[in-house]
Amino acid sequence: MNIVVKFINRLSNMMAGISAIILGLMAALILLEIFLWNSFEKTTLIADEYSAYGLAAIIFLGAGYCLKEKGHIRITLVLGLLPQKLTRIITFLATALTTVFMGYLWYYLYLMVCSSFRYHSTSGTLTNTPLWVPQLLMLIGAACFLLQLAATSIETFQAISTEKEVL
Repeated sequence: MNIVVKFINRLSNMMAGISAIILGLMAALILLEIFLWNSFEKTTLIADEYSAYGLAAIIFLGAGYCLKEKGHIRITLVLGLLPQKLTRIITFLATALTTVFMGYLWYYLYLMVCSSFRYHSTSGTLTNTPLWVPQLLMLIGAACFLLQLAATSIETFQAISTEKEVL
């Protein structure tokens, strides 16, 4: 089971790297837009649209890494007052429930991507970007987040049975 968890952790690291590349490309696109406008009063016509797609991509693609690195908001005030074993049990239940919810969300994201692809949905802008392309990045990121949630649930469950500190 630890091999699966390590693989998922590496996958989350890779998705974080892709998020960083997308963030760099967004910054370059915005800087190009600023340069073109200030120098030539011209525009790329895509900077705001593609930056929005990039923002959605980095949020979804980076979510698993953020969870792995314990960067998501946690309410630890009450948990800090409880015994360690009870804290681990509550954390496991919360993580497992979140995994189920994320599976439900992933399924509906999948249906959205399939629908956009089937009906050839495009953006309502000059680019007519096929919407399934940015939605697919969201779907991939959501899948990685779902896997990281499952890995975190496994690690938390193992911590309950072995009294190991992972939180």
